[in-house]
Formats: sequence, structure tokens, C-alpha cells
Amino acid sequence: MTGDAPAGETEAAPATPSLWKLWLSDHRLGVGLIALLSATAYAAVGLVKLATFRASVFDLVIFDQTVRNYAHFRPPYAPAVGAIHGRGLDYLQLADHFSPAYALLAPFYWVHDGPESLVVAQALLFAAAIPFVWLFTRRVLGTGPAYLVAVAYALSWPVAQAIAFDVHEVMFVPLLTSIMIERYHAGRSLPAFAAMGGLLLVKEDMGLMVIGFALYLFVTGDRFRGVCCAAIGVGGVLLARGALIPMLGGSADDFWAYGHLGPDVPGALLTLLRDPVAAILLPFSDEAKVDTLFLMAWPTLLLCLLSPLSLVALPHVLERMLADRALWWQADFQYNAFTVVILLCAGVDGLARLLRRLRRPDDRPLRLAWAFGACVVAVTLVPRFALDQLYHPDFYRGDQVKVAAAREAVAKVPAGVVVEAANSVGPALSARTTVLLWTGQPHGAPWVVADTARWEFPFGSAEEQAAQVGRLEAEGYRRVFERDGYVVLRSSGRG
Repeated sequence: MTGDAPAGETEAAPATPSLWKLWLSDHRLGVGLIALLSATAYAAVGLVKLATFRASVFDLVIFDQTVRNYAHFRPPYAPAVGAIHGRGLDYLQLADHFSPAYALLAPFYWVHDGPESLVVAQALLFAAAIPFVWLFTRRVLGTGPAYLVAVAYALSWPVAQAIAFDVHEVMFVPLLTSIMIERYHAGRSLPAFAAMGGLLLVKEDMGLMVIGFALYLFVTGDRFRGVCCAAIGVGGVLLARGALIPMLGGSADDFWAYGHLGPDVPGALLTLLRDPVAAILLPFSDEAKVDTLFLMAWPTLLLCLLSPLSLVALPHVLERMLADRALWWQADFQYNAFTVVILLCAGVDGLARLLRRLRRPDDRPLRLAWAFGACVVAVTLVPRFALDQLYHPDFYRGDQVKVAAAREAVAKVPAGVVVEAANSVGPALSARTTVLLWTGQPHGAPWVVADTARWEFPFGSAEEQAAQVGRLEAEGYRRVFERDGYVVLRSSGRG
């Protein structure tokens, strides 16, 4: 590397271990145990939610359909998302979000053909970032802090929220960003830039993260490669959003969330340039935005703000905070897991830079104290987020009356049919039927599974579902099952 290298390259930093030496060292068991326990906990959350009808059609079924098609060497059709967009059951998932990385999960379906495979794959991928986080921290701060920071990542609230909300393409990002940062810091450019390129296959906006990495390279002195990476990032975004998604049957406007700024990218940029003060304040214009931004930085005790590594996360964070979709700002869901590794590594680097500035680069107690503090913050945030469920017995039982009724309802639907299912019921049917989301706009499916007793996305009230059931019965559907609000309908003469 050239220029202002990360602060780990100080006189006091331990010798750089190679990845191969890590697995042959005495630390193999410790790091592997943290990763194994983490993967087990992540998988448990997803599998329990799936078994107790707390997973959802949006988004688990969408990606289950996608990966199943890859596993059977078919195009990645996602009928559930195609139906809700009104684009047919042969709609490609790549036209919704450009995520060809899902093809890598096809082998899991050769072992078990069902959404459980996705849940397990996601758990393994999130946990796979731990060795690289450990390596980076050990090189910068030492062995003791490395273990504490690895645990802080394993318990981090962004990962917890991601594994609690079905599965998403974000599962690939912590591993890829950890490889990108750690391998570059180790002077191993090939795997670092390969991981960076892999981000472009995860989602159509990951070019923004590549641009962020380019900013980091540029400000730390690696300017030529920074310019090259910036060009790759911009090209990746333009190619995916402007060409590939429309070519595959999607629309670049589907996820345009900046109508308050302009009808397109040039218009939005012009609006921001006209009033730069308002542009600077916009990411802080809502209490939820401020809360989320603070929660993103607080696990590092705010020291991520002292590191240029934070620039890697900046474009993606701005993409969310400048949008007009409130869900993107929240601490819930999966969005914060895109940047969790980046900011945690930035905190490690920020501490080392601070110690150098204070002329105390060899202060091991301070290194250990910060790492301990970061771990404590992660632990104290556990009760507020999804990993809290793991030590509550009620989580494993769920609503037993609802679960029993839902299981009986899905058993009434035969294999191989198209079924419109309530959001929480669809995942249980996805392995053996073509599931569409049960909405207020019928799609003519021969089978319907409704939930007239509970709030369900996107209906809202149970009363709305009950009214729609009545309309379908008037059109010729008949009830074949009813219990605890679950109603199974079959169209006369079909299915």
C-alpha cells in the first residue's frame, strides 16, 4: 500500500498473520468457536420464526423461489414479486434487484430444497466475517482486543435485525467487506479487489460502496487505484440500474425514492447543489434518522468517525438518509447490516489513529479498554434488538393456537398448485407450491389461504381480509377449511 496507511501499521502492531497461519495457530479454536456459536444463534432465530409462522412471503418466499430456480438450472423467476408488480409469474428476480450472487446458494438446495436452506446459508455467511474482523483487529490492536471486537460484531444489532427479518442479499456484504478491508490492510490486493468486485453482484446499488472504498483509497494516498475503483463503482451502478434491470424486465423507477429532490439522478443532484446547507441537514432532518446514525456509530464509542475507513460506508448511508422512504432510515430491518463491518473496522482504526495522535501507540491497556467498551455496548444493546428473543422460552413456542391452526391450513393445500397466501403463511408452502402474496388484488390463483383474525401485510386489518374472502366466495370460491381465523379457499373447477 501507499500513502497514509491504516493506523495498524505502527511499531507496536503485532506481526501480520496470514490467513493460512490463522487456521494453524492456537487461535483457530477460539475464533472458530465464536463463529460457530454465532452461526448457530443466527440460524436458530430464522428457523424458529419460520417454524412458528413468523417469517413472511416478503421477502423469504421471493428469494426461496429465486434460489430454487437457480438450483434446478432455470432462470431465477420470482412469481411472488412479479405478481405484486403486475408483471407476471415469469418475472425475474434480477429485474427487481440485481443480485446474481444468490446463484451461489444453489448447492444448499441440493441438500435441502426449502427456505430453511436460505436461513442456514445466511447464518453461515454472517458468521464467516468473524475471522476477517478478528485478523484486522489483531493486526491493529492486538490479540485480546481482537477477540472482544469479534464478539462485538457477533452480537451487533445490525446483524441481529437482519437475521430476524427473513433473508436478504445483505447476507453477502459483511463477509465481502471484511475481506476487502482486511486483505487490503494486509497488503494482499488481489483478494481485496476481488471481494470489492463481488459486491457488484450483490445488489444494484453496491457500486456506491465501491465508490466509498475508492474515496478511502484516494484520501489514504492510493490515488490511482482509488480513481480506478471510483470508475468501476459508477460504471457498476449505471450498468445495473440503467441497462441490466430494464433489459431484464424491471424498471429503474421501482426504487427511486428521491421524488422530493427530483424526478431522476441529475435533477436530484441539481436540487442538492442549489441549497447545499439544506442538503447537509437532510440526513438529520428526522428523529429516526438521527437515532439510526447514532446507533451506527455508538458501538465503536464514536471512534469510527476518526477513521477514513468510514468513507467506505458514506455513500450507502447517504443513499438511505436522503431518501423519502421512512423504512430505509430505521434501525429495524436489514439495511444497517450493509455497513456494520465497515464501521466496526473504522472504530478499530480510529482508536489506533487517536493513540498515535496522543503519542501513545503502545498503550495496550487503552486498546483493551476500548475493545472491552465496544463489547459491552454490543451486549447492552442485545435486549433492545432481535437476539434478545433467544433467551425467552416463549419465542420458541410462539402462539401455539395460531401455529396449530396454520399448520392444519397449509396441509389442506396440495403440492404443485398456485396459491395466494397470507404473508406469514406463504413460507410454509413455498417448498411445494407456487406462492403469491394474498392481497386486495386477486391474481386468479386456484387456492387461497387467508388470515381473517390478525393484521397482515399488505392488507392491514383482519376485517379487510374477511371482506375479500366474502368477495371471492361470491365469485365461486368455496371454503375447504376454517380455524382460528385461517380460511382456505378453493376455486370451483380449478386447482
